[in-house]
Amino acid sequence: MTMFTVGLGCDRGVLLDTVRDAVLAALAAAGARPDQVAAAASIALKRDEAAFLALAREQGWPLHFYEAHELAAVPVPNPSETVRRYTGTPSVSEAAALLAAGPDAPMSALVVEKHKHRGADGRNATVSIARKTL
Repeated sequence: MTMFTVGLGCDRGVLLDTVRDAVLAALAAAGARPDQVAAAASIALKRDEAAFLALAREQGWPLHFYEAHELAAVPVPNPSETVRRYTGTPSVSEAAALLAAGPDAPMSALVVEKHKHRGADGRNATVSIARKTL
């Protein structure tokens, strides 16, 4: 069975429903199911993001956090200067998905690039999905 990793980014204080909806939409776009997710990942700045912690618990996914310099070293298709200004890296969700997918996961492992979702709470969640290297 093909396994995937989910990279997560968001506005601070996003609701769990917003993140869940974004992840489920991105998984559907990839033709993947939640039980095929090997891990979720984000930037270390989000270690205390309640929605990420709750989603990982709910789904039974390990949740990894990477420092900005680790994420910044990963080539991604959609870097953002706005994201760099706030986090110190041009990519959170794409880079986190690739790092969680494996140490040598190429950019081509991304099956969903930077899927953005604005929730009913008015906050944004960004999800990227990569094929896990085995």
